[in-house]
Amino acid sequence: QLQAVESGGGSVQPGGSLRLSCVASGSTKNDYIIYWSRQAPGREREGVSCISGSGRDIRYANSVKGRFTISRDNAKNTVYLQMDNLQPEDTAVYYCAAGRSWGVCLKPDGPNNWGKGTLVTVSS
Repeated sequence: QLQAVESGGGSVQPGGSLRLSCVASGSTKNDYIIYWSRQAPGREREGVSCISGSGRDIRYANSVKGRFTISRDNAKNTVYLQMDNLQPEDTAVYYCAAGRSWGVCLKPDGPNNWGKGTLVTVSS
């Protein structure tokens, strides 16, 4: 069973950067997709980004395009979400999940195995 655990959250000032990590388990092959979503206080979960097993297929939500970069190191079973130029509206709990359906990329209600989340706070 595919599982994923995220880490790397913290507090930064506007314009700052953070890198989140997502470590996956449950597969002997790197053939799974990693999905990232976030949920801000009082708001619905939002799909943020996803990356295919090979790393060649990537998608971003419009709200983060140009500021966030997703990448993966299959030797470490780890996917990274580099977040630059963070803004207060990026404050949220960030979640990752692992799966094999590209059709649920950026769909927050697609994956059903989100991790416990890591909190990102952007504030001056």
